[in-house]
Amino acid sequence: MFVTGLVLAAGSSRRLGRPKQLLPYRGATLLDATLATARACRFHQLLVTVPGSAEAIEDLVDLGGCTVVHCPDAGGGCSNSVKAALPEIDPLASGIVLMLGDQPGVRPSTVRALIERGRLETIGLCRYRDGEGHPLWLGRGVFGDLAALYGDKAVWKLFDRDDIDVFDVPVEGRIPLDVDTWDEYRALLDQDRDAS
Repeated sequence: MFVTGLVLAAGSSRRLGRPKQLLPYRGATLLDATLATARACRFHQLLVTVPGSAEAIEDLVDLGGCTVVHCPDAGGGCSNSVKAALPEIDPLASGIVLMLGDQPGVRPSTVRALIERGRLETIGLCRYRDGEGHPLWLGRGVFGDLAALYGDKAVWKLFDRDDIDVFDVPVEGRIPLDVDTWDEYRALLDQDRDAS
């Protein structure tokens, strides 16, 4: 089964006041760490969305093996990033695994379990000890719905619809940290120190 990985990294980092994609992390950047995880998943195609003016990201982040999708209207939320990426998805793709560019703690084994279930079903999510979270599986059957979504967190609206069956993949542990604030970034660094 042909699967596309889509890493959303076009956020404007309003709450941080600087590009979170470029925050130092594990000797590189936060986005480098997430892309390393995505590469370990061995997707047939790997897309990464970046803001419209992303020269610094393209200069500092290793984007090897990725198709870079520019999203000039990223301020409109993650739905705009997804819509910008849709035309770039290979026609052979049965679905996409949606990953957050600021969530490096996702494990490739989680993605493999998600894809395995996605072979048979349309949309799915990960169920961690403390709730539902990314990555998400979005089968080709909902690509048209994705093109019609608006706003931030819009993809989650698909999971609330009565006419679409949703599967979940149980994952050990808590939802991996993602970084929207300085406190969350510090928590991620602390978690990394504690694990080493």
